[in-house]
Amino acid sequence: MENETVSKNFIENIIDKDLAEGVYDTVHTRFPPEPNGYLHIGHAKAILLNYGIAKEYNGKFNMRFDDTNPTKEKTEFVDSIKEDIRWLGADWEDRLFFASDYFEEMYQCAVKLIKKGKAFVCDLPADKIREYRGTLTEPGKESPYRDRSVEENLRLFEGMRNGEYADGEKVLRAKIDMASPNMNMRDPVIYRVAHMTHHNTGDKWCIYPLYDFAHPIEDAIEGVTHSLCTLEFEDHRPLYDWVVRELEYPHPPKQIEFAKLYLNNVVTGKRYIKKLVEDGIVDGWDDPRLVSIAALRRRGFTPESIKNFVDMCGISKANSTADYAALEYCIREDLKLKASRMMAILDPVKLVIDNYPEGETELLEAPNNMENEALGTRMLPFGKELYFEREDFMVDPPKKYKRMFPGTEVRLMNAYFVTCTGYEADDDGNVTVVHCTYDPATKGGNAPDGRKVKGTIHWVECSHAGKAEVRLYENIIDEEKGVYNKEDGSLNLNPNSLTTVEAYVEPGLMEAVSFDRFQFVRNGFFCADCKDSREGAPVFNRIVSLKSSFKLPGK
Repeated sequence: MENETVSKNFIENIIDKDLAEGVYDTVHTRFPPEPNGYLHIGHAKAILLNYGIAKEYNGKFNMRFDDTNPTKEKTEFVDSIKEDIRWLGADWEDRLFFASDYFEEMYQCAVKLIKKGKAFVCDLPADKIREYRGTLTEPGKESPYRDRSVEENLRLFEGMRNGEYADGEKVLRAKIDMASPNMNMRDPVIYRVAHMTHHNTGDKWCIYPLYDFAHPIEDAIEGVTHSLCTLEFEDHRPLYDWVVRELEYPHPPKQIEFAKLYLNNVVTGKRYIKKLVEDGIVDGWDDPRLVSIAALRRRGFTPESIKNFVDMCGISKANSTADYAALEYCIREDLKLKASRMMAILDPVKLVIDNYPEGETELLEAPNNMENEALGTRMLPFGKELYFEREDFMVDPPKKYKRMFPGTEVRLMNAYFVTCTGYEADDDGNVTVVHCTYDPATKGGNAPDGRKVKGTIHWVECSHAGKAEVRLYENIIDEEKGVYNKEDGSLNLNPNSLTTVEAYVEPGLMEAVSFDRFQFVRNGFFCADCKDSREGAPVFNRIVSLKSSFKLPGK
């Protein structure tokens, strides 16, 4: 429609205005993670937003590691972050950068501030610096070292670089305004001494810039136009602007803040995840019970489902929290037409068709997805003995029970009508075998006389069935108690977050390889695990069940 208008978010409105007024003539964004842990679902929003904006305006997108804190950074985290971003579809092309690439330029920037009288070396210990900062209602107190001469500051700062001082002995601070109502502007520390080996620069440096100083310099060096970051940096924006202004960059970038993506009842804190890993409660940062991007990928989520979830949550200035059920809705919607619907029996009972020919098997045709004919069909072996789900049989069922019980006729999916004639049970009353007879005239699952049955049951033929490990996941958090224990701050863990069963599966599922996704009839969507699956011996993770209480807004 010619008059159709596209609703834009507030960031797009700002960019449109900047381009129209000639503030910038292009759009250049970046994603700047710290390599001190794995990325989680909240980071996916930042990645897709920054990359999406660059694509929308035919601009550029940079990938940059803000590796200014060697105490927590590892090459392992660098590699995992790159893999996550590629998987989400964000392409940095040839623009992969590290903050550490700019350490020399940052050092020279600090020297420039000293020469302008805008930075000084301070000998106060960290606790005194905090004390001198003042409070939200009272101004701070100036450091006794604030008025050192330019020459003395240059000499001391060079001494810091040369390793003449111990960690914490001296810092370099910006000289701004100790009476500023914004605490971040009260002479913030911009360099500290840290005798640490850096994952990228080794032992070349023993002083490292603080994030608030390094980040605007990185953006300016790379030509970033719109520096998109989360709301906690809103109070840091005046310092960001001060740094690029005092360093006299000709085309200063603009910082814009947006609300983070929060999920109810999930663990995203790196400290907590690290403890879960170290305590052996999860098998790594990519354990499918977590919401790191690596964990979601391993569990079987698709990049499309995460993108749809981020789009559903929207971009705004207001903090809000989404339900995990909304993320589950997105993966169901993405897979319902993509995934083949196959049969797996997670809690098996044997079904014997007493009047089926002994020793005979036949092949029956079954559609791979009844809602998507393009996925084609497959042939399933069928014989005298089958496995079916224990919950599909009851000796004495309630009135509305539509599955199998003595005397009733049901449909075996894509096969025949069968009538239950009896069952066998062990000494404890547990059903071990169910007996039935079949009607050969109902091949394909329909009766020629038009009679109907109320129940349809899925099954796997015994002699051709494969055995596969299946992992059923629940939230790692006990949702009734909430994420954190109010008394000691520990996590309220769900002891039933992982259940492992040995399932009987149709033969085709034994050929699954890492990341192959299927719908197991009535049991949910599953994915072949990328770490533990072996050729001919897949391990399946349940991505999500089939049922959902989630409703789209307005539905």
